[in-house]
Amino acid sequence: MPDFKPSIVLYTADAMNERGEAILAQYPNAEALQITQHNRLPELGMNHYKVKSDVLVLGKLKTQTCKWSGRSSDYIAPSLANGCFAGCAYCYVDRHKPVNPITVFTNVDEILDSVDSHVNSLAWHKPANQTDPTFWTYDIGCNSDISVDYSLTEGIRQVFDFFRDHPHAKATFATKFVNRDLLEYDPKRKIRIRFSLMPAHVSKLVDVRTDSIEKRIAAINDFYDAGYEVHVNFSPVIVYGGKQWRNDYRELFRQLNDALRPEVKAQLQSEVIFLTHNQFQHQANVAINPKAEELLWVPELQENKRSQFGGWNIRYDHQLKSKMIEIFERMLQEEIPWCSIRYIF
Repeated sequence: MPDFKPSIVLYTADAMNERGEAILAQYPNAEALQITQHNRLPELGMNHYKVKSDVLVLGKLKTQTCKWSGRSSDYIAPSLANGCFAGCAYCYVDRHKPVNPITVFTNVDEILDSVDSHVNSLAWHKPANQTDPTFWTYDIGCNSDISVDYSLTEGIRQVFDFFRDHPHAKATFATKFVNRDLLEYDPKRKIRIRFSLMPAHVSKLVDVRTDSIEKRIAAINDFYDAGYEVHVNFSPVIVYGGKQWRNDYRELFRQLNDALRPEVKAQLQSEVIFLTHNQFQHQANVAINPKAEELLWVPELQENKRSQFGGWNIRYDHQLKSKMIEIFERMLQEEIPWCSIRYIF
C-alpha cells in the first residue's frame, strides 16, 4: 500500500464532524486549511502526481443518489470518496478535474441512510441477474479506490459493516491495490472485491503508482480465505502490436490458472471493458506520460464518441471492437473456461 502522508489537508466546515476530526487528527504535521467547496480547490502549485501524494481533502457529499448501473452492480452508491493515490493514464475520474487529490466524504451516516432507504424501496426478493443471484448489489468505489480509502478513514469499515449485515444488499468495488489490512475483516461473502488485471508490462506503463499485476493475482486466494467474494476485472483491455495483445492476454490467463486454487476458481467471475479514452486526458498525458499515449491514443483504430458529460471520448471502432470481443471471449474460453464473463463491452 502507498505510504500516504499528506502535507496539506484541505477541509470544508461542514466536513468537520466526528469523522472528519478523527481523520484530521491522523495527520498532526500537515498544514490544515479551510476551503469553501471540496470540488473547487485553491492553486496548489503542484504537478499531477505530487498533488495526489501531498494533499488530502475532507468534504461533505451533498448529492446522495443511488444510480442504476446494471453492469458491475445493480446500482452505484453515493461516493464515499473521490480521487485516488494512483495516476492511471486512462482514469475517467481524473478527466473531469485539473487536479485530483483524494477527497474523503465524512458524512458516512447520511450516505448509508440514503442507501438503506434506496434498498428498502426495491422489491424483495430480488430477481436473479448477472450482477448477483440473490442480493441487490451496490458499487461503493466508482470514483475512488476503496483499498486505499480503507486506510484513511474508519468510515469505510462502517460501510463494510452496513453491507455485511444488510439482509438485502451487498457491496462491490474494483481495486488496483492489495491492502492486507482488509484481510483482518470478515465480510461473510457480502463484499465482492474485483482485482483489475491486464498484461503486466502494460500495467507498468499505464497503471501508474499501483500494485503490480503479480501482487494482485497472488492476493486473490488470500482474500477468498478472508471471506470476500473475489472476481477479476479485465479493464481496460488495450489493443496493441497486431496480435501481441492476444498473446499477452493468453499469458495473463495462464498466470491466473496457475495461481488460483480450485475452490477460488469455482466462485470467480470476470467483467471485461475495452478502452475508452478522452481528448482532454490525451493532451494532459502527452506532457506527463507520453509513452502511455502510444498505446492509448491510436486514431486509426478508434472512433469519436460524445460522452454524457459533453466531452469527446474515443473508443475502438465499433466493427473492429465486435471482432475484438469475439477474440477475447474465445481466448478466455480456451485458456480458463472456469472463468465466466458477467458482461463485456
